[in-house]
Amino acid sequence: SEVTPLTGKLTVEAMASVLPPGVLQVVQGDGKRVGTWLVQDPTVAMVAMTGSTASGKEIMKKCAASLKRLVLELGGKDPMVVFEDADLQQAAEDAVENSLSNAGQVCCSIERIYVDQSIRTDFENKVVELIKQNHKVGNGTEEGVTVGPLVSNLQRNKVADQVDKAVADGAKILYQSDIPSSTNDAAAANTNYYPITVLTDLRQEMEIQRKETFGPVVAISTFDGSEDEAVRLANDTEYGLASYVYSEDVQKAARVGRQISSGQVGINCYSLSHAQMECPWIGHKSSGFGCISGTDGFRQFSVPKSIVYK
Repeated sequence: SEVTPLTGKLTVEAMASVLPPGVLQVVQGDGKRVGTWLVQDPTVAMVAMTGSTASGKEIMKKCAASLKRLVLELGGKDPMVVFEDADLQQAAEDAVENSLSNAGQVCCSIERIYVDQSIRTDFENKVVELIKQNHKVGNGTEEGVTVGPLVSNLQRNKVADQVDKAVADGAKILYQSDIPSSTNDAAAANTNYYPITVLTDLRQEMEIQRKETFGPVVAISTFDGSEDEAVRLANDTEYGLASYVYSEDVQKAARVGRQISSGQVGINCYSLSHAQMECPWIGHKSSGFGCISGTDGFRQFSVPKSIVYK
């Protein structure tokens, strides 16, 4: 990413130190110029990209001109379903940790939480209490800080806009944390910090339920507790990267998980943390094309060839 060049540089330097010279290289620049040049270069045989669905579609168009092979891991709006019989403490802990990890800037962050309406209050109270006890926004190098700044002021404003619109449309803020203050008004206005925010009373048609947020927001809705309604709400999105189902009845959770259109389903867990390396990482619908990881993923980066003898 052009907004995190040092991260890419340090990552490549670390990996290149144990690889033969020239195997791994980095080229810095924005997508419109440098990215386009790389994708269209005739010496590039394959493109693999992790990023937004919009960028993925543009790359696919450019690769089509020369039929380049490609793998795309794209956006997500990952749902978490919490049934009445779930381990509520575990569900609340996972909801908080995996909505706020990396300030919510993870492709498979939990971005929509559907809780059985009969346990709504207990779940919401646990979520707020966990955040108050364990999470703080600030400089990631400081003691006690768990949520750092967003990647850019543009991203910070996007998250703020989604939250503001949701509140204007009837959503309720259950909790909002402090952020580092500044005596300089101009500096405070341009900060990339966004407060940890817990929202409830969300409706499906709200923008924050439809578009990727990528920020430190815990978005809670309720459902009637039925399997059919859980599946309907979870699938009510253009995305299909990951999903999470919590219930002490593992067979019920698996039934629901099989019906959710997503590449990964975590049953009483966060799939990215618990999946075996052999599992392919794949997005359904607008969340990807092809896959990475596991034998299936490795094969994406090779071309089969048959040598036939008589």
